[in-house]
Amino acid sequence: MHELALAQSIVEMVAGHAGSSRVQRVTVEVGVLTCVMPDAMRFCFGLAASGTVLEGAMLEIREIKAKARCRVCGSTFFQDTLWTACPCGERDFERISGEELRIKEYEVEAGAAA
Repeated sequence: MHELALAQSIVEMVAGHAGSSRVQRVTVEVGVLTCVMPDAMRFCFGLAASGTVLEGAMLEIREIKAKARCRVCGSTFFQDTLWTACPCGERDFERISGEELRIKEYEVEAGAAA
């Protein structure tokens, strides 16, 4: 389950930046093509946050749709899978989004600075 390793990394990065400030919420952006299961990530985040300044924090996951631009016809289209072809039938495309995995922001207790 790679969600556990990802959750541990998120907790380490945010905790390192937040210092002693209690973190209440962490927002991550996850592209649908990363194969991260949001429910598994939330579960693992709770485990990884235990005993840290993130314990009890809410993990907000924003799923990013996969989008690509066809190099042949120039159309921009959404992808359901890594191999979804352009509506014109071509598979020569540039991926624009859908592979993201980043910490967007985090929120600490009122009065705390991070």
